[in-house]
Amino acid sequence: MIPVSWFVVLTLFLFSIGALGFIVRRNVIIMLICIEIMLNAVNISLVAFGRALEHTVAHVLVFFVIAVAAAEAAIGLALVVLLFKKTREVHMDEFRLLKG
Repeated sequence: MIPVSWFVVLTLFLFSIGALGFIVRRNVIIMLICIEIMLNAVNISLVAFGRALEHTVAHVLVFFVIAVAAAEAAIGLALVVLLFKKTREVHMDEFRLLKG
């Protein structure tokens, strides 16, 4: 069996890539992808710790995180489509134009 510490290193690596991409990039689609990477890192760590500690609650919690990620992606992409229709660009700086 793979040790939990390897999963911790993997999830820290994935989460830091997602956080760095979210902070550095201004493209809204890339920012949404980075949020999904961070949520997947959390899912991997939940499954790893749930398996190591033999708790099924962590596995159930993963399904809720996946549902939240799907809702976040749907709402985020709807906002991106609205932004693109209005400005023909998908940069974060253009979201201030969506008032009213």
